[in-house]
Amino acid sequence: MLSCKESSQLISQSLDRALSIRERLALRLHLLLCDVCSRFVKQMNLLRLAIRRMTQQTEQDENLVLPPDAKKRIADKIDSQHDQSH
Repeated sequence: MLSCKESSQLISQSLDRALSIRERLALRLHLLLCDVCSRFVKQMNLLRLAIRRMTQQTEQDENLVLPPDAKKRIADKIDSQHDQSH
C-alpha cells in the first residue's frame, strides 16, 4: 500500500508522464481509501484546467504582444529548466 507521500509524488508525476499499470493500480487503491489524496487529485485537476483555460484566453488575446527578445528569454529559460529536469 502506498503512503500519502508516495501517492502525492505519483499524482504529480502523472502530470508529466504516463504511469505504469502497477503505479496506476496502486494509486487507484490508495485513492479509494484516502480522502485527503483524493481531494489533492481533484485540486490538481482543477489547477490544470484553470491553467489550460488561462493559456487559451491569453493566446486568443490580440492585445498581448511580447517583443521578440522577451519571447526568446522565456523560451531559453524554459529550455534550460527542461534540460535540468532530465
